[in-house]
Amino acid sequence: MEVHFENPFIVPLTATAKGEKANEEKKDSGVADFGELLQNALEKVNRSQLEAEKVSSQLIAGEIEDLHQVMIAAEKAGLSLQLTIQVTNKIIEAYKEMTRMQV
Repeated sequence: MEVHFENPFIVPLTATAKGEKANEEKKDSGVADFGELLQNALEKVNRSQLEAEKVSSQLIAGEIEDLHQVMIAAEKAGLSLQLTIQVTNKIIEAYKEMTRMQV
């Protein structure tokens, strides 16, 4: 018996062909910009979310018996998502503060 659990709100991130070419050019020059760093961080968060979902579905299917492993993966995913939300809030707050500045 196979149980398949999917969360509709967690989807893998995909890169566009244009973005991949730009990333290759940046890697050749050795310079990383803010957008690239942000994209890499979001991909890590996404991977941790997908890993937590995979491990929990394996637990439901009976493939994994170690509940600790599932809980650790879920906590890592939750903490990384909370950190991402807090960083996003700080960026938005900084942007709003800059727009209020008089030139």
